[in-house]
Amino acid sequence: MIIFPAIDIREGRCVRLVQGKRENEIVYSSEPARVARSFQELGARWLHVVDLDGAFAGGPRNLEVIEEIAHSVEIPFQVGGGLRSLEDVEQVLAVGAARVVIGTKAVESPSFAQELLERFGPERIVLGLDARDGMVAVKGWVEVAKVKAVDLARSMKELGIVRAVYTDVTKDGLLQGPNFEATEEIARNSGLRIIASGGVSSLEDVEKLLTLEELGVEGVIIGKAIYDGTIDLRKALSLVEE
Repeated sequence: MIIFPAIDIREGRCVRLVQGKRENEIVYSSEPARVARSFQELGARWLHVVDLDGAFAGGPRNLEVIEEIAHSVEIPFQVGGGLRSLEDVEQVLAVGAARVVIGTKAVESPSFAQELLERFGPERIVLGLDARDGMVAVKGWVEVAKVKAVDLARSMKELGIVRAVYTDVTKDGLLQGPNFEATEEIARNSGLRIIASGGVSSLEDVEKLLTLEELGVEGVIIGKAIYDGTIDLRKALSLVEE
């Protein structure tokens, strides 16, 4: 299993939003690239970067910061947040991202996901599967689409998507543990490789997710728990390596 330390960027700073709400912002650093480098030094093999301004605006807003991260680390990272056109994706990959996470636009236009797969291949395109009460949340989690998360996962699998970041948005940033049941359901019924996200707060949470590895849960994104110190990143990395 791969642990993805999360770097959420808003107005050039490293922040966390509780449940994705702009009014619930905590600023952790004014230098996201330095944070990225510190995660690499602790042993992280991947990073998960979110352009929060982009998620709300519907297009990349922190390209310079993302490029700075790329120049600061040697490990790969994936980027999500408002990538809703071919140009958006090209820009983010061009500044150094290894792959991109597509959410809202994949829901609105499956043909867009198909176009990205044909152009960049399945290893560079990840489905962002954000859910609220089992339904897909879009546009920075502000709206809920009339699509079940598991149905979207299946349809994207048929298109050629191989991997998804699954987030229960009601859990995000609360440090109350992820939605294990929903994560297991998505992994079991979609056929996708799943990166779990939202609410991971302890090494026990990581251990429990490890039991889902055989179902296809291949990674876990950890954000607030690392910043607040409820998870020691080095210990978490050692746990999954063992």
